[in-house]
Amino acid sequence: MLGPAFTDGDLVFPKPDGCPWNPDNFGKSFADLVIKPPGVPKVRFHDLRHTSATILLGQGVAMKVVSERLGHSTTALTTDTYQHVVAGMDEDAAAKAGQALREAWARASSA
Repeated sequence: MLGPAFTDGDLVFPKPDGCPWNPDNFGKSFADLVIKPPGVPKVRFHDLRHTSATILLGQGVAMKVVSERLGHSTTALTTDTYQHVVAGMDEDAAAKAGQALREAWARASSA
């Protein structure tokens, strides 16, 4: 509708004219939109990014995929930031590997 006055910066959440938000103004606008029930901590827009990464990693999505979604320059940055999530996944990985070996052994033994 703005025609040539619209700035197409290929942004996910641009201002109505297509320009980027001032980070402080965007955060305030987001906070104003969120209905915060009593006793629930304040949620910043940036917290949604961390929540998304934590959920994806917890569901077994590959670190490389999560890193790319976050726009990190390296998977090392993502790993360093979300090491607490990955550490809990180590036991699950060991259990899955053990189960796969038991099933393979059972198949080989019955053949």
